[in-house]
Amino acid sequence: MTWELTRRRWIRAINSRFIYDRIPLLHTIIFFIEMAIFARLTSRFNAYYDERPILTMMVTNAVLGGIADTVAQSITSIRQRALRKYPAGQSPNAGDDPLAVEIHELDRKNPLNDRDLIPDSHILPPPFDFERLTRFMGYGFLMAPVQFRWFKFLERCFPITKTSAFVPAMKRVAFDQLIFAPFGIAAFFTAMTLAEGGGRRAVYQKIQDMYVPTLKANFIVWPAVQIINFRLMPVQFQLPFVSTVGIAWTAYLSLTNAAEDAEQARQALNSPSLRSA
Repeated sequence: MTWELTRRRWIRAINSRFIYDRIPLLHTIIFFIEMAIFARLTSRFNAYYDERPILTMMVTNAVLGGIADTVAQSITSIRQRALRKYPAGQSPNAGDDPLAVEIHELDRKNPLNDRDLIPDSHILPPPFDFERLTRFMGYGFLMAPVQFRWFKFLERCFPITKTSAFVPAMKRVAFDQLIFAPFGIAAFFTAMTLAEGGGRRAVYQKIQDMYVPTLKANFIVWPAVQIINFRLMPVQFQLPFVSTVGIAWTAYLSLTNAAEDAEQARQALNSPSLRSA
């Protein structure tokens, strides 16, 4: 019991520390640890891949998924810091913190302001959510074999040769975007909701709210990325390349998933039954 209290106080103390009063210290420490592990994997990637290709992909995918979620949580924390400095309805002046000014300007110009990707801080997760980080790393770890075998399947079905490169690459992209992308997005929201303790109804609600917008965003981003991937990357580097480029995408998914959870929390807080309690 004493150890648990000490641990909570220690985490709370680190969570309250900010670098230059804006960048969360704990997020930064975790980010650099993850980058150090990733640098180690990168330096010995070929050796690890030759010995255990699937396991190497799984660990690499998990680390990159962790980096992406850490970035997403850092963005949320930086915005929380700005909201504390400038409560709702209070406009920052030109001479104040430029980062806070920029965040408020982005919020003001956001065309989806009623469904903000980073909602108000009082219903967001804690400053750093280790359980959420674990979920993302676990998802990346478990999905890596599926993605790896999918890329192998595309390589066998549409081989790229010196005389025929462009058309097979386009076929790979088409198959990937029309078959695997819809499945992958549905698998992501299903896995995250179940890992968070939701049931069938929660999964259905999450997919109903978030699936189509996320799929549209996928079609904007990933076809160009996959053209480069299938056209230029050897098969052993295709999944790491996708996962590396996908840090920003996974961060977007993380924010999207958190935003939907926050929206559900807001609705629960505003429900008549809760207000009358």
